[in-house]
Parts: sequence; C-alpha cells; structure tokens
Amino acid sequence: MKKNLMFKNLKRVIFMAAFWSLFVTKVLGQNIEVTGKVTDQEGEPLPGVTIVQEGTTEGTITDIDGNYLINVDQNGILVFSFIGMESQTIPVNGQSRIDVVMRSTMIDLEQVVVTGYQTQRKADLTGSVSVVEVDEMQEIPTSNPMKALQGRVAGVFVQTDGNPGGGATVRIRGGSTLNDNNPLYIIDGTPTPGGIDFLNPNDIESMQVLKDASAASIYGARANNGVILITTKKGKSGKSRIEFRSSATMEYYPDQLDVLNTYDRGFVNWQASINDGKTPTSAIYDYEWHTNDEGVAVLDKILLPEFIDPAKTMRPANTNWYDEVTQSSLIQNYSLSISNGNDRGNSLFSINYYDHDGIIKETNSNKITARVNSNYSFLDGKLKIGENLAVSKINNTQIPTGDVMYLALVQQPVVPVYSVDGGWGGPAPGMTDRHNPVRMIEQNKQNIEKRGKIFGNMFAEITPIEGLSLRSNFGVDYNQAYLRRMDYSYESGFLISDISRNTTSQSHNLAWTWTNTANYKFKAGKHDFDILAGTEAIKYEDEWYYGSKEGFALEDPDYMFLDAGSEKPLNGGGGASNSLFSVFGKINYSFNQKYLASATFRRDGSSRFGSEKKYGTFPAFTLGWRLSEEAFVQDALPMLSNLKLRAGWGVTGNQSMPNDAIYSTYTSVYGIDPTWTFDTGTAYDISGGDTGALPAGYRKVREGNPFLTWEEATETNIGLDFGLLKQSIYGSVDYFMKETRDILITPPYIAVKGEGGDQTQNGATLENRGLEIVIGYRNEFENGLGIDISANVSSFRREITYLPDNVLTGYPGDPATGKNVLGRAENVHFGYVADGLFQNQDEVDAHAQQTGKGVGRIRYKDIGGLDSDGNFVYEPDGVVDALDRTFIGDPNPDFEYGLSTSFTFKNFDLRMFFQGIYGADVYNEYKHLTDFTSIWQGTNFGARTLNAWSPQNAGSSIPMLTLTDTNNENRGSTYFIENGSYLKLRNIQLGYNLPKTFTERMNISNARIYLQGQNVFTLSDQSGEDQYTGVDPENPNFGYPIPASYTIGLNLTF
Repeated sequence: MKKNLMFKNLKRVIFMAAFWSLFVTKVLGQNIEVTGKVTDQEGEPLPGVTIVQEGTTEGTITDIDGNYLINVDQNGILVFSFIGMESQTIPVNGQSRIDVVMRSTMIDLEQVVVTGYQTQRKADLTGSVSVVEVDEMQEIPTSNPMKALQGRVAGVFVQTDGNPGGGATVRIRGGSTLNDNNPLYIIDGTPTPGGIDFLNPNDIESMQVLKDASAASIYGARANNGVILITTKKGKSGKSRIEFRSSATMEYYPDQLDVLNTYDRGFVNWQASINDGKTPTSAIYDYEWHTNDEGVAVLDKILLPEFIDPAKTMRPANTNWYDEVTQSSLIQNYSLSISNGNDRGNSLFSINYYDHDGIIKETNSNKITARVNSNYSFLDGKLKIGENLAVSKINNTQIPTGDVMYLALVQQPVVPVYSVDGGWGGPAPGMTDRHNPVRMIEQNKQNIEKRGKIFGNMFAEITPIEGLSLRSNFGVDYNQAYLRRMDYSYESGFLISDISRNTTSQSHNLAWTWTNTANYKFKAGKHDFDILAGTEAIKYEDEWYYGSKEGFALEDPDYMFLDAGSEKPLNGGGGASNSLFSVFGKINYSFNQKYLASATFRRDGSSRFGSEKKYGTFPAFTLGWRLSEEAFVQDALPMLSNLKLRAGWGVTGNQSMPNDAIYSTYTSVYGIDPTWTFDTGTAYDISGGDTGALPAGYRKVREGNPFLTWEEATETNIGLDFGLLKQSIYGSVDYFMKETRDILITPPYIAVKGEGGDQTQNGATLENRGLEIVIGYRNEFENGLGIDISANVSSFRREITYLPDNVLTGYPGDPATGKNVLGRAENVHFGYVADGLFQNQDEVDAHAQQTGKGVGRIRYKDIGGLDSDGNFVYEPDGVVDALDRTFIGDPNPDFEYGLSTSFTFKNFDLRMFFQGIYGADVYNEYKHLTDFTSIWQGTNFGARTLNAWSPQNAGSSIPMLTLTDTNNENRGSTYFIENGSYLKLRNIQLGYNLPKTFTERMNISNARIYLQGQNVFTLSDQSGEDQYTGVDPENPNFGYPIPASYTIGLNLTF
C-alpha cells in the first residue's frame, strides 16, 4: 500500500517537473521580433552590417538605410559586426528595438585623406598633414569657417576680431615670406585666392591642412605658406535626406576700458596743473580749491558752464561713449540641405542664410549662399560626370570701426551726443579735434559693400581599366564687389564740413583652372603603387574702376547717385592679369604596408617672370616606416596600435609680386594732383604747359626688373605618429626646419632715381623652425559614457637671416649701430628700456643725462654709446639718446596651444574648447591714452590716471600727472610692452539628442538641441611688472573688440 502511494507521489512529482520544465522552456525560449538602425559615429546609416544571435547561425544584414529586422530569443544576445568597426555584443532583454552606433576599430588609420589631386589612407601618409574635426566647428556661430579653426590644429595660428564681416588671418607654421603669408585654399579641387568666407561651414565634409613642403609641393608655386584642402558634402546612397540647422546667438561686449567721467576728467586736469606748479585753468572747467596747513592743494569743487561752446548749442554732459557706440547684438543662422543618391549617382542642394549684427552699433554682415552638386556614373561605373556650383551674396556695412573705438576712448565725456538744436555734439574750444563717434556710425551705416561670388567646377572621370582613372576638372572663381560710399556734410562742435560726396567703385575678378590628371593604382605582391601625372592651367583676370562727384543738392541715399553731383568729377581704374601653366607628378609606394615612400615633382611657369626666369621646379621626397607592423615591435609592445616614423624634404615657391614688376610702368594723369605738386596738371605734359588739357602726360610709377626669379622655400620635416590600445591614445610629434631664399621685396623709395624709383628685387632670406605636438584620448565605456580629449601645442621661431643693406632701414632696429633685425622676426619691438619711475630728486640727480627727467617721471636706461672710433658699444655713456634704443620684445608667442574635451553620456554631450598663447610681448597702444595727460591734452584719459604716481602714492607705476611731456614719454619703450599670454574658453556646449522613440513618431531621423557659450572667460597676466593692463591681450590695439556670446541651436534630420 505504501509502495503504491510512493509510486503515485513519484509519478506526480515527475509529471509536475516535466510540466514546469516545458513551461519554463517555452517561456525562456520564446522568440521576439527585433528591429533597429545601425549608424556610424557621424549618424550616417551603415548598410551591410551583419547581425547574428550569439551561439547560432541565425542572422541578417542591414539594408541600404541601415535598418534591420531579426527574430531572436528574447533573452538572447545580438552580435553586430562590420569591417573596420568594433563588434558590439548587446543583450536583447526583451527589447523590440535596438539602435546601434558602430565605432572604428582603429579610429583614424583607415580614414581616407585628400592630399592634393589624390587620396590616401591616413596610415600611409608620410608628409605633415592635419585632419580637422569639422563637426566640432559647424555649430560655432560664424560665417567664416577659418574663424572656427582657431587653436584646433597644431601649427596653424588664426587671428580674428569681432567684426561681423571681418576675415581671419591664417598662418601655417608662422608663414614663409615677408610678403603674402596666406595659405592656398583648394575647394573640391579648385583654388580660390580670396579666402573662404563665402562658404557655408555646414557644407564642409572634410578639411585637411598640408603643412610641410613634402605634402604641399604638389601645388608648387602657390604652396609656400601651406595648403588647406576642403571637400564639400555630397549626396549619399539611400532615401532622400533633409537636414535643417538653425541657431540664434546673443553677443555682448564683455569688458570695457575704464575711462574718466566728466568730473574725474576735470580732477585729473586740475591735479596735473598743480603738479606742474601752475594755476589750474581750463576752457571747460572752473575750480574752487585751497592749500591745507601742510601745503598740499585740495580741490573743493568742480564747476561746469551752462554751455561748453561759444554758440551755446552744447550743454555739458557726462557721456559714456562706449555705451553710446556698443550694444548687445544678435546672430541668426539658418541652413537647409536636401540630398539623395543611389548606386548610379547622387545630388545635393543646400542654402544658408546668415545675419550678424555687431556689438558696435549699425555694423552688420549678412550672407546668403546656395550650393548644388551632383555626381553620376555611366558605363557600369567607368564614366563619372559631376558638377559643384556655389553662388553667394554678402553685404557688409563699411563703418570705420577702428576709428569708432578709438574715438569712444578719447572723446571727452563732457561733450553731448547731440546739441540742443538736434545737431551733432562735438569738440569745443580747448579740446582736440576728435570726431563724435556716434555721428561717424550714423553717417556711414548706409555705406554697404555688396559682394557676389560664383564658384564651382565640372569634371569628367574615366576608368578604362582597373586602377587607372583619367580626370579632367574645370573650375571657375568669379568675384564682383560694389560700393557706393556717401560722405555727408556735418557740423559737430568746431569740426565742420560742407562736402557731400559719392564715390562709387566696382571690381571684378575671374580665375579659371583646368586640371587634367591620370592616376594609376596597382598592387604587385607586397608592393603598392599610386602614380599620379597631370597638367594644370590657371588664369587670373582683375578689373576695377571708380567714379566720384561732390556737390549734391539733397543728401539722401536715394538721390546721391553720380549723375546728381555737380562738382569735382573724378574717375579712375585699372586691370591686370597673370597665368600659370604647370606639369606635375607623384609616386606613392608602400611595401607590405610597412615601408612607405613618395616622390613629387612640379614645374610651374608664370607670366609674372621674364623669359629667362619664367619656370620654377619644385620637388619633394618622403620616407615612412610603420614600426607597429613589425613583428618584433608587436611582440614587445602588444598594446601599440600605431607607430610610424616620417621624414620629408621638399621645395615650394612663391610669386607674390605685382603682375608687371618686370616692366617699367607709367601712368597717365588726367587732372589729378601729381605727388610733387598741388596743381591739377598732367605730369610730363608733351605740350609743356602742365595744364592737363590733353591726355598726353605720363608719370613713371615703377622701375622694372626683368631678372626677378621665384622665391623658393626648402623645408625638412621629421615626424612620429603613435597610437596605443586600438588608438584610444594617439598623437604625433613634428619638427620642421624651413628656409626661404630670394624673397621678393621692394626696398624703400630711392630718391636719386627720380620718379618711379621703386623696384621689386630678390633679396631676403628667412628661416623658420618649430615643433608641433598632438596627443589625445578617446574611449567608450559600457555604461554609455564617452570621453574624447585632445591637446595640441606648437612653437616656431622665425628669423630674418639676410637683407640687403638698402632694405635694413625699413625694419625695426638701427643698422648704423649694428642693431639690426637680422636673427630676429621682422615684427619685433624696438625702443627704449623703461626702468621704473624716479622716486626722489636723488635718483634724478644720479641718473644719466635725460632730457625732461624728474621726480615721478619714467627713467630710461642708458645702455650704450659710441667709442672713440665711432663704433657703438654696450657701455653707458652718461646720455640717454637714440643710441640707447634696443630690441624690447617679440610679439610672436613662445608657444600656442589648444585643448578640446568632449563627454557624452547616452543622449547628452558636453564639449569644451580652450585656446591660448604663452610668451608673446604685445604693444599696448591704449596706454598712450590711458596713462598720460600730457600727450593729448584735449582728449579724455583712462581711469588709470586716477592712480598716478604722487608722493602720497609712490607705489604706482603710472607716471605723475602733467600737462607737458618734457620727458618724451610717448616714445616707444618697454613701458608699453606687456605680457600678451592668455587662456580663453573659446567654446562650451551642452547638447541633447532627442530619443529615437520620440523623433520617429514625427518622421524625424535625428533631432538635437544645444546651448553654447563663446569666449566665456579669459585668463591673462594680472600681476608683475609686465602684467597686461588692457582689456583683451588678443586685441591690444584699437580694433573691433572680440565679443562674448551665447547660442541656442536646433538640428533636425528627416
């Protein structure tokens, strides 16, 4: 009975176990349908990605749009794999949708880089080529892509200002000449000599900088200062894609220079008079003051008149001129692109509108750019035809912003903006003749330069056999500029002008480039060859003209056209053309992807040179060794993913000189004042009357030099590229040495040659050497955190090593005493050494003979004089004079640096970019006006004068106030040289990518919003003897101030 019961219970247990086993198996093994999209790090769809359930052979691949569908175990694991990408293993965990972002296994090494008529893997590069991260630049609110490049590439120095229509000064490795140091810009294979401010930054697909001669010599005569290669976006295979980007930016003036208000200006004038031992008097101020028991003058009251001008039209004011001319401003930026493509071709259309109001009132730049390109294949891909066309229109107001900012400092605060009768306020008797800056803005705001540009190319490419491509590319760059400048009559204080004038100018320039290349790539065993040969023809044509008239009955822009003027008609114009024809070739060789070599040859012929010097030859050679591919290195250092040694040597050229420099040139003068007379006659009139009645007079302008030849720069570059842990840690080091010979220069005018004595010559030698270091770290963690940090540091030394004697005087120094610029950069500072202030009469008496010396005045060092033979020696001679001038500073920094940080977590990202320089000696021009009351007595002064030296304030470094500059303290000296080092937070950005589950319900592929700050803070030297006392060491002169800004932006992809 018990056995039967046990047997029955056992059967129940077995039955229940079997039941639960089947149930659990059914539940745990239940399949579900999973969908998703696979993209790369740029958000582009990846077709052909393999998705397999781990432990099975069940799988699928993504379609042309990166989408996939797979049936898998709801508790299974999916493995995503793609050539060149890191495989990803993702648990399903019952999810019905899994989107994946694939990342490169070797972050940069497989990247294809444009290197000049060719493309190469980054791993195979042997020259110094930097690849720019353009994605980080495209959300910066600027119309000029070069402004966003500042500090992001080692060896590339970019200097800008805050002018809405202002350009960017770009110097690669410090430049290579004493002439035009601008790099060569190539866009989609077509050069543009005028910069790239017309280009929509969002249209840029990639940007490379060819820095050394071995990389740039393929461009020969135009590559002396480096080359910037830009490839624009094209349509991609898949469904149509629409991208919309918009941003709004608020700019503001972060730091104003402190200037005196009306009463402080009166006090400073009173104190200076007291210091000079004079009774304080002023055309504007009256004073009530007394002397206390200690014999010290005490100011009791400052009195102002009812009117400051004899006509009684201007009441005394307390004007802050900086507030009157500056404002918070707005930038609007909108971009739209539409693209599509398939296996036979693609097309893209984009349009951009950019409107920028500046922080100086009424300054504005607005730009509209449209671009279209298409590429199509025929004959099974053996024939490709394409075009790329961009059209842009840019309008820039022509307000003299440098003058406006200078006048905002020097115009006295007691002057009102407007007179009581509604006219303009202006200087009154006793003041210096400085204009009202508000009037200058208002009377120039309708002067707008209008520029138009058509830029593009057409190409055809044939691939007759595998590996061989024959390409013909024809590019056009047409520019037109128009300006109708109107000058109005005005009465502003005692400054009066009754002239109303219209000057209308227009210019046209056209450049066309026809390039034909043959490129053959083939492999023979372990040998890889890439052979290029080509020809290139370039033609430049320029034309300009202007007309001017005065005497307009009505001063209104709608009326003031040239035909309405009644007086002083004037016109002029000119034109020029030049051409280049070139043949070139290059061979890239690789053995077993370990040993690399290249050889480049280019021969340019230029119309600017005479028949005997017309052609220049520019060769280059490079070698590379990928040590990381060697077995012994892999065994010893398994964590090493890349280690490559590079060495290159090359020659580049330069032809920056007037088109007609080889010819003696003359100009006809029709009723224009010759430079040496004040009449309106024609120079050298054949009739002898010098009346200008006949078009028969000519004036010599230039002495021709038919023996001119090319500038040639020879450069050696040694580099090392490295990477660790699958390129999570990466970097490079480059050292370069460059010498430019036969630099084209124009010596100072030689009077003994008579009129037209100027002559271009080959005559200078310049050396440049430097070091560039790049290091970075990138990683993605399993918790979704991503880190990307990169830093670059670069340093260069630029020295003139040879100049003809007749040229030395045109550069800083005093050649008569042997103190010349040789061995230094051409822009070094030269002047006196300021040695503090005299603190008492004993110090004054003990010092060398110095005209104007006194207590509280600047003491200048006596560093040398002439010996008995008349030679300069560095031994004090007891007299401070011109012989004591020396080199007092170098504005070129010891090094420049940039630091980029990026943190991503799921849908959030935070980016910060820092940029700075160290060791630059800047000349602070502001101090001439902020520290002295004696140099321009009738202007306003800086608030620093309130802290000037006095017996009661002996610790001050600011000279004692005075109204007479007997000590000549306006002279160039170290008093004005300050430490220009700075660190700026150029950009900080917080972004958020909206979830796919949200965006796809609205048929949006990607949506991103971001907040951004520009120039949020600046750190500069605020202590020590050479501390920076101005507003912005990056802009130490009277230029357009660099604003700070905040941006909100939205990016959508459909």
